[in-house]
Amino acid sequence: MVLADLIILSSGWRRRCIAFAAGAVGALAMAPFDLFLALFVPMVTAAWLVDGSSQAFKEPGWRNAALLRSALEAARDGWWLGFGFFVAGLWWLGAACLVEPDQFAWVLPFAVFGLPALLALFTGLGFGLARLLWSAGPGRIMALAFGLGVSEWLRGVVATGFPWNALGMALGGNGVLAQPAALVGLHGLTVLAVLIFASPACLADGHRGQARTARTLAPVLMGLGLLGAIGAGGALRLWSAPSDMAPGVRLRIMQPNLPQDDKFRADYKDQILDRYLALSDRATSPQTSGVSDATHLIWPESAFPFILSRDAGALARIGGYLGRGTVLITGAARMGETVRGARLPGESNTLYYNSIQALANGGEIVASYDKTHLVPFGEYLPFSGLLESFGLRHFVHIPGGFEPGARRRLFEAPGLPPAAALVCYEAIFPGEVVPVEASGERPGLLLNVTNDGWFGQTTGPHQHFSQARLRAIEEGLPLVRAANTGLSAVVDGYGRILHKLPLGSEGVIDSLLPRPAPATVFAANPLVGPLLLLLFCLFGAIVWRRPMR
Repeated sequence: MVLADLIILSSGWRRRCIAFAAGAVGALAMAPFDLFLALFVPMVTAAWLVDGSSQAFKEPGWRNAALLRSALEAARDGWWLGFGFFVAGLWWLGAACLVEPDQFAWVLPFAVFGLPALLALFTGLGFGLARLLWSAGPGRIMALAFGLGVSEWLRGVVATGFPWNALGMALGGNGVLAQPAALVGLHGLTVLAVLIFASPACLADGHRGQARTARTLAPVLMGLGLLGAIGAGGALRLWSAPSDMAPGVRLRIMQPNLPQDDKFRADYKDQILDRYLALSDRATSPQTSGVSDATHLIWPESAFPFILSRDAGALARIGGYLGRGTVLITGAARMGETVRGARLPGESNTLYYNSIQALANGGEIVASYDKTHLVPFGEYLPFSGLLESFGLRHFVHIPGGFEPGARRRLFEAPGLPPAAALVCYEAIFPGEVVPVEASGERPGLLLNVTNDGWFGQTTGPHQHFSQARLRAIEEGLPLVRAANTGLSAVVDGYGRILHKLPLGSEGVIDSLLPRPAPATVFAANPLVGPLLLLLFCLFGAIVWRRPMR
């Protein structure tokens, strides 16, 4: 194939441009585009790039040093492909730097290009691992799936992890194709995605004789057959699954679409609260009269530019607004204990937490959950002593940033089943959304409050919602999501979207609470499925090794 030869034999800047462009095309497989077929481009290109790194070292008798040089060459190509993928997929991070441009505009190049450059190191690692197992024939597709599967898993755990836009989201963003996540989770979907979308690379393996043609077609047909089986199985699962609702719970989700600008300040608190209360009482149909119809009113993350628990006036207003049968669940900053010398030596310092709180009639706070997995640079500053000397600080206007909660635990609000509470960023981590302590008691829902207003009308909030939705499929739990600017939604335990408000709009969702789906294999053993797939690929890559042509 001419195209394969062009990529395999390319060198220098042309090779780097090919890798970067292929990675950028792959970002179209992520939300909001969800063009999963676009992943064929970077994955086929990846296989041919690694083929190219093998050319100089395929002769008999090569030594380990040559193999290592080849692996480093493959890793370099992988870095360029990953860099293109992450720049095209994560460019929206720069929008947060423009909310307060006088303070953060200078950080924009680091957000748009610096973080992708770091994340691309994992893609390069995946290419390098694959090259160490590389051989001619279909076994190399399994080597690529193993290498990228391991590197994507590492990206999700190293330095607190950042599994955003994992390759498996090409399948995970599609409600039908995402259903295997109930068995193998996001990282298992990544392995499956590489196996499927890299398989056409085998079409370039040879052109001589009928046997050769059959051998090159077999892995492609197997990859497409796997995609078809996943689609058929997912469609059958969704078709056969009931849509039952839990009795006695009537939800009302308020999406205020409040800009993340100068109006979100403490001196605007009365206007902000007026807006929340008025919107929360808006009728959505002739059959609804407002907040009095709801058992649970839900507001998004960090809803107030003040400490709600310390503002008696705001608590009294909200308490008087709520009916006796209505509980408000809202994101809110919480003021904790005061410590001495923890942040600034010799001074007293108050600890703050990014929390979810439940308020009952009368304004009493009856339940609280503190976020445990904080956003680096957004909610706290890693290596703060060093970085603050360069003028860098975290984005939130909290002295010293937020403190992580002591542990993940269930959130128990009156009248609501125990919930796995997720504040914003916590919803992107597969296998971590349900507290360990809940192993004996299954939650009734995933409760996600978030504020993606930092990122405006970009692709970021769509990607965030898509990942939260996949957590519902993995755990078999309904997702109830309140977002400041969108996307607020109610999703059942199979990932079906029952209600959703679009990005950049204000509005209200009235919904019943879906019942949980049956407990999933992934929820019981989140590591087993991905590990078995990785071992299968490693075994196949070793067993099917053949000398390079």
